[in-house]
Amino acid sequence: MKYSIECFVAANNHLGEGPVWDVREQVLYWVDGTGARIGNPSIWRLDPATGSTKHWTLGRDIGAIALRETGGALLALDDGFYLFDFETESLELIHYIEQNQPRSRLNDGKVDRRGRFFAGAMDDKEELKICGLWRLDPDLSVHKVEDGIICSNGPCWSPDDKTFYFADTFQQLMWSYDYNIELGELSNKRVFASTENETGFFDGATVDAEGCVWNALVIGGDLIRYRPDGSEDFRIGMPVKNITSINFGGPNLDEIYVTSMARVSHPATHENFEKQVKPQIGAGSLFRIKGLGIRGVEEPRFGG
Repeated sequence: MKYSIECFVAANNHLGEGPVWDVREQVLYWVDGTGARIGNPSIWRLDPATGSTKHWTLGRDIGAIALRETGGALLALDDGFYLFDFETESLELIHYIEQNQPRSRLNDGKVDRRGRFFAGAMDDKEELKICGLWRLDPDLSVHKVEDGIICSNGPCWSPDDKTFYFADTFQQLMWSYDYNIELGELSNKRVFASTENETGFFDGATVDAEGCVWNALVIGGDLIRYRPDGSEDFRIGMPVKNITSINFGGPNLDEIYVTSMARVSHPATHENFEKQVKPQIGAGSLFRIKGLGIRGVEEPRFGG
């Protein structure tokens, strides 16, 4: 299999995450989750046709971004869900999340094909099972759908909407659930894959048009494609180890965009990052993979 990997934007993201390809604008959005901690912009936008980028600074942690049907964006910020206007840069609070857990902040999130936004929280010290997975409906009502989570990552759906995938990075498990697309409900939780025998940990994920699940192994540096039965199909070694998330893009949805993080210092209590004493060259960049001949699926917009 022939393919190419290029460093497309040397963004120096502290924690690049959550790439979302917008088929309407033919541009890519992503976030720098903890970039505000070192003065970096929070939201990035790339026009691959020109190579131009634009960014917005929020001054706080951000977990995920979703575009809205009515314009603007929905953000999962550290303490809750917000609406964001790209023109005025104004934020409008929808709902606080997990205010009783000062170590908890919202992390990865995605929209299902009925316009609902799912986002999970994480323990900022990556240690305790104190967090939940939340669903924000288009009517702006909020519902808790899972709990007992250390670090939420990789929510995504099979192309037929019958299966939901979700990972807890530091429990080293990815689960699959039966998904009721009409009600937005999860059932029949089972283990889909594990990183117990990997050097890396589950981070951001997406699903391709063939129903295979792609996950970025942070610390390990591999993109892994899993078949729908949870077995590994193949993997791609990336130029940096700290890859964080993945999304298909391009006019034909056959290009892969991969985010990464540059940070060395880390708030975690575990030892998984301790061996890294200096930044990896290129870490924090946005990478693009071309030539695989595999297509992704369109990312829906939030319906509210």
